[in-house]
Amino acid sequence: MKYWLIKSEPDAWSWDQQVAKGKTGEVWSGVRNHTAKLNLKAMSKGDRAFFYHSNIGKEIVGICEVSREAYPDPTAETGSPWVVCDFIAIEPLKKPVKLDDCKTVPALKDMLLINNTRLSVQPVTADEWKTVCAMGGVKP
Repeated sequence: MKYWLIKSEPDAWSWDQQVAKGKTGEVWSGVRNHTAKLNLKAMSKGDRAFFYHSNIGKEIVGICEVSREAYPDPTAETGSPWVVCDFIAIEPLKKPVKLDDCKTVPALKDMLLINNTRLSVQPVTADEWKTVCAMGGVKP
């Protein structure tokens, strides 16, 4: 299993909206960055992803699962290179993990969230996953 982090501005798409989609999940569309696109293409069904509220809150609030691997983005022009994956909400963190708190943890010093805050879809190492889960009060 691989681990990821996906970002959304909560006023555009929030964790609560993701949870409300239930087992049908939601398509993660609108990604227009080539590195983020390659990350979506690298995802496999069953991979886990932290759901991060960007802009407002700047915190990891939940865990999602990839329910459908990469396919053409329905919001993009036909023939474009952009892709999407579908995600279902698995569980909220018992305590949201703020970006500022991540910056103080030595085990997270190399985490992309800290070093490339603008990338909307990014990988997370297994050790980073375990650390953030512990900070959020959930089992990895």
